Amino acid sequence: MGDLQPLSPRLSHTASELAVALRELFESLDVSVRRYAARRARDAGSLSRYLNGTRVPPWEVVTDLLTDVAAHRGYAPLPETIDLLRTLHQAAVRASPSPRHGVAMLERQLAEADRDSRASAVRKDVLGEALLDRRHRIADLEVRLHQLEADWGAERARVEAMTEAAPDIADLVRERDSLQKEVVRLTAELRDADLRRDRAEERCALLERQLQSLEDARREEALPSVAGQVVSPARMPRILIVDDQPDNRLAMTAVLETLDQEVVAVSSGREALKALLDHDDFAVILMDVQMPEMDGYETAAQIKRRHRNRDVPIIFLTAMGTDPEHSARGYAAGAVDYIGKPFDPWVLRAKVAVFTRIHLERRLHSR
Repeated sequence: MGDLQPLSPRLSHTASELAVALRELFESLDVSVRRYAARRARDAGSLSRYLNGTRVPPWEVVTDLLTDVAAHRGYAPLPETIDLLRTLHQAAVRASPSPRHGVAMLERQLAEADRDSRASAVRKDVLGEALLDRRHRIADLEVRLHQLEADWGAERARVEAMTEAAPDIADLVRERDSLQKEVVRLTAELRDADLRRDRAEERCALLERQLQSLEDARREEALPSVAGQVVSPARMPRILIVDDQPDNRLAMTAVLETLDQEVVAVSSGREALKALLDHDDFAVILMDVQMPEMDGYETAAQIKRRHRNRDVPIIFLTAMGTDPEHSARGYAAGAVDYIGKPFDPWVLRAKVAVFTRIHLERRLHSR
């Protein structure tokens, strides 16, 4: 397109490769940058920087572009194309010298958790009002039933006349029983809404700590030491990586090695359970979801059933996406977080650093 500038020769190799691939996709849409930005409700300047290679786009920008190109061409992109873009994006993210992209990702996660918390709070209020209404109606029916039963006992001889004059007792009993079932259902929904709100609030608190960690990194261009103190490496808790793909284990180990913690990387859920038996000082577990034999959800459930491991936080990493259905299943399995692949290295380091601080704080307070 005419509004795309030539790529700068000063771009890094990884940034240039990703930009070329994105521009090839974008140019097939035959629209201007401003028009496409308006279509996707994005900032035209940011979109232009993504296509010129001066900024690495969030992965969702890439998937949106793939979706739009597929709709324009009338056929879905090849799996090889998606894999290539994912590889190029992951390489560009790792090579990015700034944590700005990670801050944006964490801010989006914080906004989602805050939105979930507020929606759960509203639903809790609605359910509470409905529950109170059903209980009042049950109480009213109980009074009417007791009165009818008293009249029945006192004036047994007039039962037939009273039955004709009074409402059908059987209908009242059925209405009361139906309302009681509603009370049980609404009570369960109220508990669920309350739990969802509490979990969302916990995620908000964690994400705020993670954002603070990244903002410190933006100022210092390096992650701060845990809890602002110099800690002996021998006393630092371990990090457990569980992923059946060697490249993923290698990439995560490389990202996390700057935290001066021992990284234990295993290829299966069974190996993860064994590692947790061998060591009891893991600060966090990074768990792939799609694995043979035992997937991430099943492995997490096994871990949470063990008394000695149930409090170790689990972060799921997966290429399946972070839509509500997958994330809800992850949180139900006991996860504290859910990250899509390709992951942002700044985000991953920030999350692990925060859970390391929490682990050290708990260990200090337990003494």
